[in-house]
Amino acid sequence: MARAVVYREIGGPEVLRLEEVPDAEPGPGEVVVAVRAAGVNPIDWKLRSGVRGNGTGGRAVRPGADAAGVVEAVGAGVDGVRVGDEVIVRSARGAYATQVVVPAERLVPKPAGLGWAEAASIGVPVGTAYQAIRSLGVGPGDTLLLHGGAGGVGQAAIQFAVAEGARVIATASESNHDRLSELGAVPVTYGAGLVDRVRAVAPEGVTVALDAAGTDEALDASVALVADRDRIATVVRGADAPRWGIHAYAGGSAVPLTAEEQRWRDEATARVAELAAEGRFELEVSRTFGLDEAAEAHRVSEAGHVRGKLVILI
Repeated sequence: MARAVVYREIGGPEVLRLEEVPDAEPGPGEVVVAVRAAGVNPIDWKLRSGVRGNGTGGRAVRPGADAAGVVEAVGAGVDGVRVGDEVIVRSARGAYATQVVVPAERLVPKPAGLGWAEAASIGVPVGTAYQAIRSLGVGPGDTLLLHGGAGGVGQAAIQFAVAEGARVIATASESNHDRLSELGAVPVTYGAGLVDRVRAVAPEGVTVALDAAGTDEALDASVALVADRDRIATVVRGADAPRWGIHAYAGGSAVPLTAEEQRWRDEATARVAELAAEGRFELEVSRTFGLDEAAEAHRVSEAGHVRGKLVILI
């Protein structure tokens, strides 16, 4: 039988259980993927803990949206996908498992030069960063203030913004400043005096801001430094964005993504997979876990200050 991580009640990481489940079978238009790696995203523990979502309704919930693996069964009506293909899965349901069933259109070919862990780290964080940078219109002449630069979303956003010709100032703890510099950003430490530190390194001003940290400090600093609130966004504090009069791209926002914004998120996986395989985009996997260590992976993610991406290897 297959194995999957499930939870049946809202609670701490201890509610996660590794259980045997029936072997997956694809329906029409679907594909079964034998998972080799699954990405751990903050939304996973937020749903599990009840910070986001509406609970379990008494059913078994299987976490995980990002995965990479090998196609092992193809349903009726699927063209262009074969058993044995190595693929990246986006927008999965239940990726913390030995198998996952997904619509064929959610598969992206995995380049041979890209490792399993790196492939599974692309989906949610990279798609979020790509869409946010596009939505904010970041480009030449801009100075972007990015909060939470060392995380998966932050590292991707730095690379996208730099590629567009923008100058990036990114917040992080001092231990991560070297990493931000390697990616092309000017690092600053968060905490008391943040606005003054940003002004010191950007006396010409800040034109656009993106919050991937989710703190009041990040949002307060953004509105203090960026004159045009139409060029400030959060991907974490969506429910609170109206309080600051800024954009929210998901992150609990009551306003859904537009069709164009969702398309940008979807197209990012294939684009970055090729760039990363060619060495032109960096995907940092900070720590890996076994499938039976999903609860520990959630504890680490929930504690915050994660650099790069956490990945479950299967």
